Amino acid sequence: MDDEDKPLVWLHGEIKTPPFSAEARSEAGYLLRRLQGGESIGMPQSQPMPDIGANCHELRVKDETKEWRIFYHLHEKAVVILEVFNKTTRKTPNRVIKTCQTRFGNYIAAMKAAAKKEKS
Repeated sequence: MDDEDKPLVWLHGEIKTPPFSAEARSEAGYLLRRLQGGESIGMPQSQPMPDIGANCHELRVKDETKEWRIFYHLHEKAVVILEVFNKTTRKTPNRVIKTCQTRFGNYIAAMKAAAKKEKS
């Protein structure tokens, strides 16, 4: 990892084999590495998720029999992983959206509190 690369901050989930196949795990790692380097990824691999929050997105990783989703937030200092799950329906379940909104809100609040503490 280069000095300019953003770290991954895992709030929830993991990418390992199993349940990911080795190929899907490799693809997820490749996409996350691109994000860490500051690259913007568009469709079909990533799409914005404004329902979760600002700068929140969904990575799409196809596996042999599954469709994995990795919800993330692009923070100025990190790539924040909000959730990793196997998507089984066309629409993202509301409980997943709400959980990600809560994690995102808690992360932003913690960053603001840390910044305020640094200033004092």
